[in-house]
Amino acid sequence: MAECMDWKNGARGHRFITSFSGGKDSVLALYEAMLVGEAIGLMVMLEEEGNRSRSHGTPPELIHAQAKSIGLPLYTAAASWKDYEESFMNLLEKAKIQGAEVLVTGDLDMPAHGCWHEKVSKNAGLKLGMPLWEMDHREAVDEFLNLGFVSIIVTVNLSLGMREDDLGRALTHEYIKELEARNIDPCGEGGEFHTMVIDGPIFKHPIPIRKREIIKDGEYAFLPLELAQK
Repeated sequence: MAECMDWKNGARGHRFITSFSGGKDSVLALYEAMLVGEAIGLMVMLEEEGNRSRSHGTPPELIHAQAKSIGLPLYTAAASWKDYEESFMNLLEKAKIQGAEVLVTGDLDMPAHGCWHEKVSKNAGLKLGMPLWEMDHREAVDEFLNLGFVSIIVTVNLSLGMREDDLGRALTHEYIKELEARNIDPCGEGGEFHTMVIDGPIFKHPIPIRKREIIKDGEYAFLPLELAQK
């Protein structure tokens, strides 16, 4: 238990690589870690075809645009679920060679025991940093908004209280209150929704996006985005 108590401050005084989804939690964790440590890059796992991110289904061109605006290099690998851990480990080992000492993630509710990120970071010889660990969900999203980050809903689970018309909506304090009134976790930690961050204090410029036609797949609905021309 003693080791996991260091998770919240794991990046302090260290160089770190961030497991990056492009959504609000990973961006807020990156921001918090950058206040106390030095970021060397963003780590993004792609689906095996390499056409979108494994976590949020974001196209690589948008991930690259986020990384460019933040000013950090990308570490990417395309993998199936079968070889996901091996590919993840390979990226961690590459990051370590280039100076990373810590893996930072945006997890809030990771259990103190049996943490997958702790296992892989330890196997790669890195420490683990989770700046948002055990943070109150409403407090986390309020901090995100108060800092001036801008994000939109890109994925919803229609079986968990979300609706198709939630797609494309920007996170605001008013909208979070609406979600809570609908008994939806304000951080979407139950898998209710995913976001994409398009601006904020660590971005040099906003990410120009164009919304495409909504796609439905079973209980999920997705808002595909593409990089718009400035």
